Amino acid sequence: MRACRVCRDAPVGKPLPHEPRPIFVVSAEAKILIASQAPGIRAHLSGVPFQDPSGVRLRQWLGVDEAAFYDPGNFAILPMGFCFPGHDAQKGDLPPRRECAPIWREPALASMPQVELILVIGIYAHQYHLGRGASMTDTVRDWRAILHASERPRVLPLPHPSWRNSGWLKKNPWFEIELLPELRAQVRTLIGT
Repeated sequence: MRACRVCRDAPVGKPLPHEPRPIFVVSAEAKILIASQAPGIRAHLSGVPFQDPSGVRLRQWLGVDEAAFYDPGNFAILPMGFCFPGHDAQKGDLPPRRECAPIWREPALASMPQVELILVIGIYAHQYHLGRGASMTDTVRDWRAILHASERPRVLPLPHPSWRNSGWLKKNPWFEIELLPELRAQVRTLIGT
């Protein structure tokens, strides 16, 4: 997976606008999988996922520090697209590359049978893992039913922790009041913090 260059060499649509740099954390120990969208520009430059303000917010949501977050015994990180997809005209990140998930997602997930909880972050991860065409708000609002479904591993939908979602967080105070305490309790139970 680290050597993958399909988005450059055999792209679906336009080729990746820079050299590929697949960023993910596959773990044989982690009980929590963070199924995110795609690395941002800072992750692309550093090679470290969520080493940006979104990562700070995500760690706050989880109730963990950087050491716990980056411990592969605690968290695996598998974005829908492994490489930074580039920017759109408004300087926002483009959607995850369409090449990655069909090739790598199932083999990567199969290599982590110990995962007990998948945190699906953002609409692209929601669509893949939940098969829903619902809005992000409706999907996250339905978190209790999704989390407590009988399927294993359990799944908990989250919005993306980007600053671009700050307005969404203000409009949906139930997220911090109801969902975040449950998220932190799940994390404490699974990683023992």
